[in-house]
Amino acid sequence: MTSGQAVRPSPAFVPAPAPVPWLVRRLFPVLATVALIVIGMIGTTLVGPHLIGRTGWALPDDLWGTLIAAQRLLHLNLGGLYTQPTGLVTFPGAAVILAPVVAVTDAAGLSLQHPGPHNHHPAVWLVAGPYMIAISAVALFAADALAERLRVSRPKRFFLAVASAVALWNVSAEWGHPEDAVAVGLLLFAILALSEARTARSAWLIGAAIAVQPLVLLVLPILLAVIEPRRVPGFLARAAVPPAVLLGAAAAANWHATYLAVAHQPNWPTVDHPTPWTPLAPHMAGGAVADGPFRLLAILAACGCALIVARRLRAGRHAAGWSGEWSGETLRELLWWAALALALRCLFEPVMVAYYLWPALAVALIAATRTWPRLLATSVVAAAVTFGSQSDWRSPWGWWGSMVAGLGLALFFSYVPLRSSPPQPA
Repeated sequence: MTSGQAVRPSPAFVPAPAPVPWLVRRLFPVLATVALIVIGMIGTTLVGPHLIGRTGWALPDDLWGTLIAAQRLLHLNLGGLYTQPTGLVTFPGAAVILAPVVAVTDAAGLSLQHPGPHNHHPAVWLVAGPYMIAISAVALFAADALAERLRVSRPKRFFLAVASAVALWNVSAEWGHPEDAVAVGLLLFAILALSEARTARSAWLIGAAIAVQPLVLLVLPILLAVIEPRRVPGFLARAAVPPAVLLGAAAAANWHATYLAVAHQPNWPTVDHPTPWTPLAPHMAGGAVADGPFRLLAILAACGCALIVARRLRAGRHAAGWSGEWSGETLRELLWWAALALALRCLFEPVMVAYYLWPALAVALIAATRTWPRLLATSVVAAAVTFGSQSDWRSPWGWWGSMVAGLGLALFFSYVPLRSSPPQPA
């Protein structure tokens, strides 16, 4: 080696890049979660009451019944999960996810009395509120993990976290249904695991999601369409365990109440928003109608979507050398179909509530990260639907029609599959 010649290090000694700390990787959903908790608590205790002219805090009424169900679960009163005043119509996992905060409030001696004229400022909200919003934010972390898997740029991931937090306000701080957010978050993590060929992990995550809120069953046919046929029985067996255990325990303790709540899923058109399907729904006592039978129509429509997905991916599934992992384009398209399947619930619902719109919007926002114009347009539509859905307008065609049109626009802007060839696997 001549004098002055630089010594080149051997490639074998090049150090591997240091792993990125978790907080750095998930900085945007962390910030969005903190902001949502702060804004949610200030809005419900300080700003909200003044805007609507109340003397008490503006709290989500639906949360209190689920908290009581969680308290009964802690006390091993499984027979009371589906008896009044819980109002529970989803699977018992909704009570399980609130059990930790109820254990804390019980230890502190805080009452779960429903807010009202004699309970304007329930102290339990100061503990349950931040916890409920925090666990709802699992959907934000799942969305960011999928965006990272799709190699979305950090500016887009920041905007996705902001837009997703705005939409999440509807289901968490406004209506108090963390079970919907937790279930969709687990569903998104299951899709991420499936895209990385971790089928068993995906199945357990799907099972946990169903145990919390069975609305994710709408996406299950689409996921089964992309799983290798030989793996489907094992996938279904694992996914069935969590909901079967929880629902079986509740049914064994009180079969009649469990069956009535879960199978019929009563809702009240005089309280919430009636739709054109309301006159056709089976009527129940107290002016309620049964939503359950019509939700079967949504599942059948989702199965139709799964057939289309299976046909589009058949060529990719049999491609030579496929290890089971999906390409980014395949993952994005599957997310779009998942958003469409979740939107079907709103299409066939006899009685609508504003937070029913959130799951489809949350998934559509992830699919829209392909380009800035799509992400911006979808975010604008999602925000408009989120805040517009809070209207008291009770026209069956007017309110429902405008909300379904908003979902359609969000799906259109988020991703329109124009390619004639099916997406290829990685």
